[in-house]
Amino acid sequence: MSKAQPPEPEPFSENMDRSDVLDMVESAMEEAHSKVESGRVYDPENEKIRIKWVKALGYLANQHRQIQKDKDLEELAEEVEHLKEQQGRE
Repeated sequence: MSKAQPPEPEPFSENMDRSDVLDMVESAMEEAHSKVESGRVYDPENEKIRIKWVKALGYLANQHRQIQKDKDLEELAEEVEHLKEQQGRE
């Protein structure tokens, strides 16, 4: 019985924007979450693998949070700059 192979990840590109990276991280988080949730633990080796998936999920969640925070800060900075420009015209 052969295992289904996960889809090939999209190649990294210097042209990727923050939303592309967020999409990739979200996809990886979904995969890690399904690995953590699925299956039964029959032996210690399977439990070790599950723990690695839990760690990967935690890492990905942190990266997602940081990217989203950076995106929010950038949007706020743009809005502040826009408001400053409007105030300067008045």
